[in-house]
Amino acid sequence: MNSVRKKSFTRSFLATAGTIVIAVGVAQAASEPASTGGAPVIRRLSPDQYKQTLLNIFGQDIKLAARFEPDLREGGLFAVGAGRVSVTTTGLERYDASARMISAQVVDAEHRATLIPCKPADAKAADDACATTFLTNVGRLLYRRMLTPEETAVQVRIAHESATTLKSFYDGLGLSLATMLTSPQFLFYREYVEPDPANKGQYRLTAHSKATQMSFLLWNAGPDKELIAAAESGALNTPKGLAKQADRLIASPRLESGVRAFFTDMLMLDNFATLTKDAEIYPKFTTDVARDAREQTLKTVVDHLLVRKGDYRDLFTTPNTFLTPILGTVYHVPVMPPEQMDSATEGWQAYTYPAGDPRAGFLAQASFVALHSHPGRSSPTLRGKALREILLCQKVPDPPANVDFSLVQDTKNATYRTARDRVTAHLTNPVCAGCHKIMDPMGLALENFDSSGTFRTTENGVKIDASGELDGRKFGDITGLSQAVHDSPQTPKCLVNRVYSYGTGRPPARGEAEFVKYLEDSFAADGYKITSLLRRIATSEAFYKVAAPDVTKAEAPSSVQMASQTTASQEGAK
Repeated sequence: MNSVRKKSFTRSFLATAGTIVIAVGVAQAASEPASTGGAPVIRRLSPDQYKQTLLNIFGQDIKLAARFEPDLREGGLFAVGAGRVSVTTTGLERYDASARMISAQVVDAEHRATLIPCKPADAKAADDACATTFLTNVGRLLYRRMLTPEETAVQVRIAHESATTLKSFYDGLGLSLATMLTSPQFLFYREYVEPDPANKGQYRLTAHSKATQMSFLLWNAGPDKELIAAAESGALNTPKGLAKQADRLIASPRLESGVRAFFTDMLMLDNFATLTKDAEIYPKFTTDVARDAREQTLKTVVDHLLVRKGDYRDLFTTPNTFLTPILGTVYHVPVMPPEQMDSATEGWQAYTYPAGDPRAGFLAQASFVALHSHPGRSSPTLRGKALREILLCQKVPDPPANVDFSLVQDTKNATYRTARDRVTAHLTNPVCAGCHKIMDPMGLALENFDSSGTFRTTENGVKIDASGELDGRKFGDITGLSQAVHDSPQTPKCLVNRVYSYGTGRPPARGEAEFVKYLEDSFAADGYKITSLLRRIATSEAFYKVAAPDVTKAEAPSSVQMASQTTASQEGAK
């Protein structure tokens, strides 16, 4: 990093803002219960939020190649863990490299005419007027608010000094932009709070923080110009203005990005990045299969929830999905070869399973049965645990440290030839029985699927018994399990909890219990439609309510805090 770059990089990183804005209150909806909110949080942008925000600002043709430090999953979500992670020294260097790469593209000859709204008087010298125009416009989107006069002055000075040293207006402007891309004001989004004028002694998010929270919930990216303008005008502090913007964001094609990001987080689809299978046992399960399995679920989710506007619970029973030829070989489903497909489908084919086919529904997809299996064998326990924790929001205790797993791992045992036999024998250990009884009866209903997601009827030559039980409801196979999950009252309640936690960056606080119950009841009344749930949250007063802030913890991270934080929590997330 050259001296000019290093100086401006450090100066930008140390500059953090904490302005409190006072505005008009939001009227509480008549049917919405009161909420005291939760503690304000500061969250690091996820890799996807970082990328999506920059693509929205600078265009889809900007190339991004950032390497990110690991996120921390908490309460089942990376979105909650984002409030517990910072940036190490190594992470700062990675962000810096990414910033230089992006800024160089923004100011190059190919993009500058589109992205920079002015031209310098002399391309080989500083031009403060043009630099101010560009930096204030782009800074408003990067920082998700207007720059303060002091911030603007710093950025223009960096551009001026760098342009003079480098004898290039555009190189100087790019250097100033790069410092903004490595600023805590961009890399973190914090909740700025203000007194609630309608409720003495209570607090709410400022209008700009409302815009940010709404946008990251619905689009998984920072707010656009119109949403920021609504914050600046005070419109977001009125029920009508809030509803207008929420409806606009929900009607936008960008909603798909938001929905995909949420389900990727909730369903832990990020684990496909490290998923491996024993190549000798499952030669068909390649990295291409893993990639397509992840995408299959996201396509199914988007089609069912956004295109068809379906009932969320029906994801577990729907026969409609999408397949590629390579997935077809895993599922034993005939799919036309790529050369016969419409190029617009990019190798994907819509597919509907026949009535009664056990391969229908989300639980039969490789994104569930393969993801929650061991490399060389299926696992009723891992699958049952995933059902409980991911889909029903019920915590399963970790196993004792001294458990002997040798029996369940021995797939060649002549006495215990099926997973049911091995698990049943394992349950004779009273130390294990308590937890396994809430996992294995569910997971055994998925035993017709091997570790790769391929359907089978036998294991080691013995017919598989796929009967099971969920909270007292018995069934004979995966079709019955899927229907039981569909019918469980905990299934939609779990989704509501996850969506709200995802949007706020924390689990619901005690003072939000009535509001969460209200969301659960409303979700049911609305036919379990995801867009109705998202709208109700985004237009609610409770979503923007915060507990009284602790001024000793309210500041955004400084460069020292970000670089010096230990990596222990991040190592645990690997």
